[in-house]
Amino acid sequence: MQSWRKDDAVLASLCSGRLLRRALCGVILTATFASAQSSQEKLVAKKAAGHRANELSLAGLRPGRDTLRRAALLNKQFGEGKERPGDQTVWLDMCRDLSLTIDSGKERRVEVIRVGAYSRSTVDCFVTLPSPWRTGQGLRVGDAAAKLIQLYGPPDSKSPSTRDGQPLELWYYAFDWAGPDVPQVMEVLCTREKDGQPEKVVEITLAAPSL
Repeated sequence: MQSWRKDDAVLASLCSGRLLRRALCGVILTATFASAQSSQEKLVAKKAAGHRANELSLAGLRPGRDTLRRAALLNKQFGEGKERPGDQTVWLDMCRDLSLTIDSGKERRVEVIRVGAYSRSTVDCFVTLPSPWRTGQGLRVGDAAAKLIQLYGPPDSKSPSTRDGQPLELWYYAFDWAGPDVPQVMEVLCTREKDGQPEKVVEITLAAPSL
């Protein structure tokens, strides 16, 4: 910034005197300022893009790498997972009203991990510790959407969605920019801002290689 201001001072001194030169110098100074402003905006944009982060895991598991057996070991405090049609296994954290759903494929390998709010719990617990089901970057269900942007940057896309009849917004992230070893795709359902209430995360899905 200081360099172009010095150049402006030099140009201004050279242009003093005649109206034509003053007019020409005005154009030059304007162009110089515009160029400097453009460079600064590009620098800010570059810094913003540099804050992006890819995601490898959810609930301590990595899609495409870990097995259902490891998932069972990590979640034994929540009992045995309940198997559902379509190679799905579900664990319920009744105290925090959360569910963990895992889709497995060949060799019982984890393909899709989903953590969401579970509103059908009737258990009343006095739990103060945060949920162990979080992303590798530390995002949990219940966090503000502002934290989602802080961790991962703006999403690749947003679209309207619903869950149990509740109007929501789907935030979509693809991490292919991080290289071929990071094929994960993440979808996050957030509440919509209403009556001054900020958007909040209600469901996180991480999959490999695609949903």
